[in-house]
Amino acid sequence: MTPGRDDARRDAHRISASLTDPRIIDPRQELVRHDDLSEEELAQIVRLLAAMREWRDADQRLSFESRTHMKLNETDMRALRYIIASMNAQVPVTAGALSDHLRISTASTTKLLDRLERAGHVVRRPHPTDRRAVTVEITPETHREVRRTMGLQHARRFEVARALSTADRDTVTRFLQDLSATTLAAVPAAPADPDAAPETDPAPRADAPRG
Repeated sequence: MTPGRDDARRDAHRISASLTDPRIIDPRQELVRHDDLSEEELAQIVRLLAAMREWRDADQRLSFESRTHMKLNETDMRALRYIIASMNAQVPVTAGALSDHLRISTASTTKLLDRLERAGHVVRRPHPTDRRAVTVEITPETHREVRRTMGLQHARRFEVARALSTADRDTVTRFLQDLSATTLAAVPAAPADPDAAPETDPAPRADAPRG
């Protein structure tokens, strides 16, 4: 490999490793003020944000590998995990409950269950008390596979959390809750462009829930 290519690879690696560093992503401090921090404090914050990014990337890789192995999409996997939790709690799973949990329309839920049933992941059964409804159960084979992948990983995460002190758990919980609040905060609208063409309302999706 030529020296120029080596330099390019090193630069690319350096930028990839600094995507959480405000000195790189916001050097003029337009969004993130950091001139009131010592170098040690700033480096510690950057390490924390980088560790969070590594965890998120690792979690996404695991989820993708599990879904790919089972030939599922993300919503499918969320549905299976909900069904398992409900069955463990001895709560019948209806299509309506699943629709509410996944926040998708009734039509989309029906298509999802049809797909999972055809693949042998779930079965529909008569509701034990409501003749008009059916319940959904996960098949034993799929249950074992989900436990082997996602369930085992959750168990390992539980052990990491258990190793923390009570005070550290409270600190981490507050931090993650505050972090979630920043993600849910509304993004300010961009200034209107007077020369832009007026926008029209998009046509509603066929499977969108109706108010």
